[in-house]
Amino acid sequence: MSVDRNRIRDIALKHALVNAVKFNGKASMNAVISKVFAEDPSLRSMAREVAQVVKEVIDYVNSLSIDEQRNLLMSKWPEALGGERKVESYRKGGIEDLPPLPNDSKYEVMTLRFAPNPDFVLHLGSARPAIINYAYKLKYEGLGKRVKFILRFEDTDPRTKRPLPEAYDAIKEDLRWLGIKWDEEYVQSDRMGGIYYEIAKKILERGGGAYVAAKDSDCTPDDWKRSKVTGKPCRNRDADPSVNLELFDRMLEGGRYKEGEAVMVIKTDLQHPDPSVRDWVAMRIIDTTKYPHPSWF
Repeated sequence: MSVDRNRIRDIALKHALVNAVKFNGKASMNAVISKVFAEDPSLRSMAREVAQVVKEVIDYVNSLSIDEQRNLLMSKWPEALGGERKVESYRKGGIEDLPPLPNDSKYEVMTLRFAPNPDFVLHLGSARPAIINYAYKLKYEGLGKRVKFILRFEDTDPRTKRPLPEAYDAIKEDLRWLGIKWDEEYVQSDRMGGIYYEIAKKILERGGGAYVAAKDSDCTPDDWKRSKVTGKPCRNRDADPSVNLELFDRMLEGGRYKEGEAVMVIKTDLQHPDPSVRDWVAMRIIDTTKYPHPSWF
């Protein structure tokens, strides 16, 4: 498929000018390219060529003064400036009218979080929980509470929801436009080995919280799936913690199991009326040579 460089250049120029005017005259490559893909998703199949054109456009835009950028944007896309007003404040009455959170008096420090999957830019549905959570932060801070707002990128399953490298910065840019400020930021895939594996081992050590279903054990992944339907536990569910810890170590070896051959399962109620709640998977094998995390690019 041939690349229509002129068309890509026009799309990129619009978004680069908008981005530059918003952020002190300097457009961001990640932010602009995400907007280009959002406007025309078919361009993703030509990502390398599109990125080259976008870079040329950004270099040009960033060489202009901010007045030149604004004038060019006004001459070509005056309607684009209509959405550039930052939301600096919230309607005070609306925040005060929010119903209280359950057990809010129990916590000395309240923690709220927004956890997007960085597989695309924000849309209305994904922005809604961010706005509501931040509104609660402002509400309780106004009442004298200590409140922490966390931005946490949920990117630990690159096979099912493959993250886009440019989406991380694009989501943060959209949150800033909404007037949302976060106190802490985490990328979940960066925390796998140092935090989550250790927590998983602690749960397995306790014996009552989790177990491993693996192809070379007394409870295969197929056995686990059947147990969710029948309500009858497979053998590893109540095995000695040492059994499941050994199987989990095999999961971490790399190369021992392929995708679908081993899972770590959190114990719940096998008689729960909703099958999706019964003994759900906390960790599974993913071939990261096929589905790498963006932080590994």
